[in-house]
Amino acid sequence: MKPKKAIIVLLITAAISLIGNFVGPKTNPLEALPGMLILVAVSFIGIVLAKMIPIKIPSVAYIVTLATIMTIPGVPLATEVTELTSKVDFLALCTPILAYAGIYTGKNLDGLKRTGWKMIIVAFFVMLGTYVGSALIAQLILKVIKVI
Repeated sequence: MKPKKAIIVLLITAAISLIGNFVGPKTNPLEALPGMLILVAVSFIGIVLAKMIPIKIPSVAYIVTLATIMTIPGVPLATEVTELTSKVDFLALCTPILAYAGIYTGKNLDGLKRTGWKMIIVAFFVMLGTYVGSALIAQLILKVIKVI
Protein backbone atom coordinates (compact mmCIF):
# COMPACT_ATOMS: atom_id res chain seq x y z
CA MET A 1 0.00 0.00 0.00
CA LYS A 2 1.34 3.41 -0.94
CA PRO A 3 1.99 5.82 1.97
CA LYS A 4 -0.69 8.31 0.83
CA LYS A 5 -3.30 5.56 0.63
CA ALA A 6 -2.16 4.13 3.97
CA ILE A 7 -2.55 7.44 5.80
CA ILE A 8 -6.04 7.92 4.32
CA VAL A 9 -7.12 4.45 5.46
CA LEU A 10 -5.57 5.02 8.91
CA LEU A 11 -7.35 8.37 9.31
CA ILE A 12 -10.70 6.88 8.25
CA THR A 13 -10.18 4.03 10.72
CA ALA A 14 -9.26 6.55 13.43
CA ALA A 15 -12.41 8.61 12.79
CA ILE A 16 -14.65 5.53 12.94
CA SER A 17 -12.84 4.36 16.08
CA LEU A 18 -13.30 7.73 17.78
CA ILE A 19 -17.03 7.52 17.09
CA GLY A 20 -17.09 3.98 18.49
CA ASN A 21 -15.08 5.16 21.47
CA PHE A 22 -17.75 7.79 22.14
CA VAL A 23 -20.73 5.47 21.60
CA GLY A 24 -19.34 2.57 23.67
CA PRO A 25 -17.33 3.77 26.68
CA LYS A 26 -18.60 7.37 26.28
CA THR A 27 -15.11 8.88 25.97
CA ASN A 28 -15.11 12.39 24.54
CA PRO A 29 -13.56 12.20 21.03
CA LEU A 30 -11.40 15.27 21.73
CA GLU A 31 -10.07 13.58 24.86
CA ALA A 32 -9.20 10.38 22.93
CA LEU A 33 -7.85 12.21 19.85
CA PRO A 34 -4.22 12.56 21.02
CA GLY A 35 -4.02 8.84 21.80
CA MET A 36 -5.62 7.99 18.47
CA LEU A 37 -3.14 10.20 16.62
CA ILE A 38 -0.29 8.39 18.39
CA LEU A 39 -1.74 5.06 17.22
CA VAL A 40 -2.09 6.38 13.67
CA ALA A 41 1.49 7.70 13.69
CA VAL A 42 2.92 4.42 15.01
CA SER A 43 0.91 2.45 12.43
CA PHE A 44 2.03 4.72 9.61
CA ILE A 45 5.69 4.50 10.65
CA GLY A 46 5.39 0.70 10.79
CA ILE A 47 3.90 0.60 7.29
CA VAL A 48 6.67 2.86 5.94
CA LEU A 49 9.38 0.77 7.65
CA ALA A 50 7.98 -2.40 6.09
CA LYS A 51 8.27 -0.78 2.66
CA MET A 52 11.74 0.73 3.21
CA ILE A 53 13.55 -2.17 4.87
CA PRO A 54 14.45 -4.81 2.28
CA ILE A 55 13.78 -7.79 4.60
CA LYS A 56 10.22 -9.06 4.08
CA ILE A 57 8.66 -8.56 7.51
CA PRO A 58 4.96 -7.67 7.83
CA SER A 59 4.25 -4.08 8.84
CA VAL A 60 2.35 -5.30 11.90
CA ALA A 61 5.65 -6.60 13.32
CA TYR A 62 7.18 -3.14 13.04
CA ILE A 63 4.06 -1.54 14.51
CA VAL A 64 3.95 -3.85 17.53
CA THR A 65 7.70 -3.53 18.13
CA LEU A 66 7.63 0.26 17.92
CA ALA A 67 4.55 0.53 20.16
CA THR A 68 6.09 -1.83 22.70
CA ILE A 69 9.34 0.13 22.82
CA MET A 70 7.43 3.41 23.19
CA THR A 71 5.60 2.13 26.28
CA ILE A 72 8.46 0.45 28.15
CA PRO A 73 8.78 2.08 31.60
CA GLY A 74 11.81 4.34 31.61
CA VAL A 75 11.67 5.18 27.90
CA PRO A 76 11.19 8.94 27.49
CA LEU A 77 7.48 9.85 27.22
CA ALA A 78 6.39 6.22 27.86
CA THR A 79 4.10 7.29 30.70
CA GLU A 80 2.49 10.00 28.59
CA VAL A 81 2.06 7.71 25.57
CA THR A 82 0.49 5.03 27.76
CA GLU A 83 -1.83 7.53 29.44
CA LEU A 84 -2.97 9.08 26.15
CA THR A 85 -3.50 5.80 24.31
CA SER A 86 -5.35 4.26 27.25
CA LYS A 87 -8.24 6.61 26.46
CA VAL A 88 -8.83 4.70 23.21
CA ASP A 89 -11.00 1.64 23.83
CA PHE A 90 -9.74 -1.58 22.24
CA LEU A 91 -13.22 -2.61 21.09
CA ALA A 92 -13.67 0.74 19.35
CA LEU A 93 -10.57 -0.09 17.30
CA CYS A 94 -11.86 -3.56 16.46
CA THR A 95 -15.06 -2.37 14.77
CA PRO A 96 -13.55 -0.78 11.63
CA ILE A 97 -10.77 -3.38 11.42
CA LEU A 98 -13.26 -6.25 11.45
CA ALA A 99 -15.39 -4.41 8.89
CA TYR A 100 -12.37 -4.14 6.57
CA ALA A 101 -11.61 -7.84 7.13
CA GLY A 102 -15.19 -8.72 6.23
CA ILE A 103 -15.09 -6.64 3.05
CA TYR A 104 -11.75 -8.19 2.07
CA THR A 105 -13.06 -11.70 2.70
CA GLY A 106 -16.17 -10.96 0.66
CA LYS A 107 -14.05 -9.77 -2.24
CA ASN A 108 -12.01 -12.99 -2.12
CA LEU A 109 -14.78 -15.56 -1.65
CA ASP A 110 -13.52 -17.70 -4.54
CA GLY A 111 -10.13 -18.04 -2.88
CA LEU A 112 -11.80 -18.82 0.43
CA LYS A 113 -13.88 -21.56 -1.21
CA ARG A 114 -10.75 -23.17 -2.67
CA THR A 115 -9.19 -23.55 0.80
CA GLY A 116 -11.94 -26.01 1.71
CA TRP A 117 -13.26 -27.30 5.00
CA LYS A 118 -9.78 -28.15 6.33
CA MET A 119 -9.10 -24.44 6.73
CA ILE A 120 -11.93 -24.22 9.27
CA ILE A 121 -10.22 -26.86 11.42
CA VAL A 122 -6.86 -25.11 11.12
CA ALA A 123 -8.43 -21.74 12.00
CA PHE A 124 -10.16 -23.28 15.03
CA PHE A 125 -6.91 -24.70 16.40
CA VAL A 126 -4.99 -21.50 15.69
CA MET A 127 -7.59 -19.46 17.60
CA LEU A 128 -7.74 -22.01 20.42
CA GLY A 129 -3.95 -22.12 20.68
CA THR A 130 -3.71 -18.34 20.67
CA TYR A 131 -6.34 -18.05 23.40
CA VAL A 132 -4.86 -20.76 25.62
CA GLY A 133 -1.32 -19.47 25.05
CA SER A 134 -2.34 -15.92 25.93
CA ALA A 135 -4.17 -17.12 29.04
CA LEU A 136 -1.14 -19.12 30.19
CA ILE A 137 1.25 -16.21 29.65
CA ALA A 138 -1.11 -13.83 31.47
CA GLN A 139 -1.48 -16.30 34.36
CA LEU A 140 2.29 -16.67 34.64
CA ILE A 141 2.98 -12.94 34.53
CA LEU A 142 0.22 -12.12 37.01
CA LYS A 143 1.66 -14.72 39.43
CA VAL A 144 5.19 -13.41 38.98
CA ILE A 145 4.15 -9.83 39.76
CA LYS A 146 1.97 -11.15 42.61
CA VAL A 147 -1.34 -9.80 41.39
CA ILE A 148 -2.90 -13.23 41.90
